[in-house]
Amino acid sequence: MGRLTEAAVADSRASAASSAGSPPTPLPLSATYPSCTATMASSEEDGTNGGASETGEEREAPSKRRRLGWAATAWLTFYNIAMTAGWLVLAIAMVRFYMEKGTHKGLYKSIQKTLKFFQTFALLEVVHCLIGIVPTSVIVAGVQVSSRIFMVWLITHSIKPIQNEESVVLFLAAWTVTEITRYSFYTFSLLNHLPYFIKWARYNFFIILYPVGVAGELLTIYAALPYVKKTGMFSIRLPNKYNVSFDYYYFLLIIMASYIPLFPQLYFHMLRQRRKVLHGEVTVEKDD
Repeated sequence: MGRLTEAAVADSRASAASSAGSPPTPLPLSATYPSCTATMASSEEDGTNGGASETGEEREAPSKRRRLGWAATAWLTFYNIAMTAGWLVLAIAMVRFYMEKGTHKGLYKSIQKTLKFFQTFALLEVVHCLIGIVPTSVIVAGVQVSSRIFMVWLITHSIKPIQNEESVVLFLAAWTVTEITRYSFYTFSLLNHLPYFIKWARYNFFIILYPVGVAGELLTIYAALPYVKKTGMFSIRLPNKYNVSFDYYYFLLIIMASYIPLFPQLYFHMLRQRRKVLHGEVTVEKDD
C-alpha cells in the first residue's frame, strides 16, 4: 500500500531536489503519475521530490520558497536530519535485536514505539505541501503518508497475531534502508553538497527494495485476513441507525488487488527517472 505501502512525490533530478526541499514520502509511493500510484505504502522509494510535472504549481514554488527564505530552508533541513536520524536509530535497533536474540520474533514489539513515532511524524510532509514550502500536491502527499500510517497503525499495530510474521521484518527492512537513503538525499541536497554515492543509492536501491517492501506488505495483509474475518474488527454490520455497512475484510482484499495495476506503473516510472538522473536519458511520457 508503499505499504498501502511507499507512494512520496518529487522531481527525480538532483538539482530539483536541492531547490524543492523535503518531499513527502513512500513503502515503499510518483512524480509524473497521478495520485493513485502513491497509494501503496511501499512508496518508500518514490523517486520524486515534491512535484513531478512541470505544472504552474511547481513553477510558482521557487518564488514561494524565496519569500519564505532561510526559515523554511532551516526547518526542512532540520526535518530531514531528524528523519534520517530516526530511521538510523530504527535500523540500529533492528540489527542489535537480531544479533542478541538470533530471531525475528519479538522484533516488532521492541521497535514499535520508534517506528510509530517517526512514521506518524511524517504527517508534517502534508503540512509542508499545505503551506507551500514543498511544491507537491496535498492530495498525493496525503495519500502517500496515510498509506504508510495505515500499514503501521491499522494493520501491524492493531492485529497483534501477525507482528511476528517474517513478512513484517521484510517490509520494515525495506522501509528503513529506503528512508535513510531518501532523507539523507534531501538533507545533502538542501545543504548544496550531495555526495554521488547518496545520489547513486537513491536511484538504485529501489530496484530491489521496492519489490521487497511491496511483497512484505502484501504478505502481511494476507496473514491478517483470517484474524480480521474471524473477529470482524473495524467492520460495521447492518442493521444500525446510520444504515451503513462496512467490511474491513473485503476492504483489505481490495487494497491487495490495487497493487496489481499500481505497482508496475510506479516501478517502471521510477526506472525511467533513474535513467534520466544517472544516465541523462530524456524520456517523453504520454498523458494517460
